[in-house]
Amino acid sequence: MAWLEAFLVKYPELALFLVIAIGYAIGRLKFGGFGLGPVTGSLFAGILVGQFAHVPVSGMAKSFLFLLFLFGIGYSVGPQFMQALRRDGLKPVLLAVVCATTGLLTAIAVAKVLGLDPGFAAGLVSGALTESPAMGTATEAINALPLPAEDRARFVAHIAVADAVCYIFGAAGLILFLSIGAPRLLGIDLKEEALKLERQLGITRTAPGVVSAYRSFELRAYRLAADTPAVGKTVAQAEAGVAAHRLFIQRIRRDGTLLEPWPDLMLAPGDVIAVSGRRTVLVELLGPRVEEVEDHPLLDIPVAAVEVLLTSPEVAGRRLADSADAEWTRSLYLRGVKRGDQAVPISAGLVLERGDLLSLVGPEPVVARAAKRIGAVVAPTTETDFVTLGLAIFLGGLAGVLITIPVGDMKISLSTSVGTLLAGLLVGHLRTRHPLFGRIPDGAISLMTALGLAAFVAMTGLHAGPIFLTALAEAGIGLFFGGMLVTLMPLVVGLYFGRYVLKMNPILLLGALAGAQTMTAGMAAVQERSESPVAVLGYTPAVPIGHILLTTWGTIIVGVVAG
Repeated sequence: MAWLEAFLVKYPELALFLVIAIGYAIGRLKFGGFGLGPVTGSLFAGILVGQFAHVPVSGMAKSFLFLLFLFGIGYSVGPQFMQALRRDGLKPVLLAVVCATTGLLTAIAVAKVLGLDPGFAAGLVSGALTESPAMGTATEAINALPLPAEDRARFVAHIAVADAVCYIFGAAGLILFLSIGAPRLLGIDLKEEALKLERQLGITRTAPGVVSAYRSFELRAYRLAADTPAVGKTVAQAEAGVAAHRLFIQRIRRDGTLLEPWPDLMLAPGDVIAVSGRRTVLVELLGPRVEEVEDHPLLDIPVAAVEVLLTSPEVAGRRLADSADAEWTRSLYLRGVKRGDQAVPISAGLVLERGDLLSLVGPEPVVARAAKRIGAVVAPTTETDFVTLGLAIFLGGLAGVLITIPVGDMKISLSTSVGTLLAGLLVGHLRTRHPLFGRIPDGAISLMTALGLAAFVAMTGLHAGPIFLTALAEAGIGLFFGGMLVTLMPLVVGLYFGRYVLKMNPILLLGALAGAQTMTAGMAAVQERSESPVAVLGYTPAVPIGHILLTTWGTIIVGVVAG
């Protein structure tokens, strides 16, 4: 053990990788469906390793990784940020502001009553409100305090201690409140409310394994018999008869000749038609009525599958059903919609927003025309625009240092951390107007956010490890119960404010509460209990606001408590 301790102290970079590996292993463990996740797992792993090895931690490395993480988060949610401030998204946004503000005020009150130092108070915020990035902004704020270096180092270590104490209930308490407690307080049945909302949105539930016609595409060939209902009708009339199923005739073989299906072309007995549509519809609707044939030349139609970033004002803000019958969407199928990093359930009543990523499939010319009308095709790329990345973080950090926030008699710097987060938001938002600007592959963003935060938190844990037990005894049991209050107060206030002041739908309200706390697991718990994905529609407008405010609270609470 002494050899291992010496090795880890001599090679701190290797110690960090070990901690991350242990942290991810801890994060994967589930207890009754609840897990700590990789970030908190890395914190506990860092504290554990730090108990027996005083691994030196580089302040510059911590800041570098944390800024990468913040830019990645901002870049991811930027396309949805401005949309979150408009239309029906305003309710979840306002709810997120109320919840975040209530959490901050409660944390300040608890810190004052318990006499917590700035480090414990900051860890109370990050752990109880489940926003680990607040640890980074708080660390930066503490290091800027006019205090002796040893006091600043001790306060920074206290952040990790308080976060570890408060996070477990912060996460588990939120999940249980949203999935069990809140529905009981409102007197609702989650499954029933989800069904009502789905009907309003035009979502039709299907058996497991069956997907919507908007999301699948298949091409099959059928020979028309004399008694087939489509015989004697024009192509347009035949397609109109099955408009609800979105079946389209792509080609026709007549007497050995391939014909294009112009709208007025009359279908005749013996025609072999190539029909596109949802597989189950083709099998169940056409299968019993017509003979399916194998005709490779007839079916040899170039098909494209692309992802398109929605930027067009003509399409943004409209319901999906409003575009489904348009001429330019004939033979076009929508397989999925992503809003930020969350998949949105597809329905006729879904309102598309600027910044949505649409997954389209259909004949190549149709997809190409539609893509031009919708926005820009997002082709896979492996190149990162490091010029934009570097300048954005530099300028964002510079703005964060120069911009100050008045808090009472003090002026608190916005900090390089919050400035970088806002820079990421700006770059992400600009991509909705200029899709080729500042392109960063999804894989690179995922690495920046996952590794950046896990490594930062792991180093924070390593720093806190040697004094963890002493600091824990100093904080006392009051910190744990204070954290419970900080977790629950914004949820209770937000629940009643959202339901009785904002008049929000209960399912969207619970999703928005999860977004306000930036807790994806909370939204997933609501989805599981309601057996419906629709809670994500409340989550996506609230989560960008939650990230910005809760991350900023790390700076604010340090300034308030230290002042």
